[in-house]
Amino acid sequence: MKNNNDWKERLNVVYSTNPNFNYETDDDEEQGTPAPAQQNLRVQLDRKNRGGKVVTLITGFVGTDNDLKDLGKFLKTKCGVGGAAKDGEIIVQGDFKQKILELLKKEGYTQTKPIG
Repeated sequence: MKNNNDWKERLNVVYSTNPNFNYETDDDEEQGTPAPAQQNLRVQLDRKNRGGKVVTLITGFVGTDNDLKDLGKFLKTKCGVGGAAKDGEIIVQGDFKQKILELLKKEGYTQTKPIG
């Protein structure tokens, strides 16, 4: 049985005498992921802070973390290597710049551009 006056739901809320006041909850909804054609991705090779190893870095992804991870998994699987997908960028181990550009364009990411 849920109590409508549950104090846990209103933690860190200041009391209001306004009879029409509604408590705001922190329901942060993640933004939707734009269509692939609207994504402005950049593909580049990177060697910084990687012990001399080369990685292919895909930046500029806008959308949910799940969609980013799905795209990262797709690219890593197609290239047959490991990597990571977090903070709006995808890291694919090795020099796969050209292959990734082709894969992204086939998947509908038409705004993808190489850097460097």
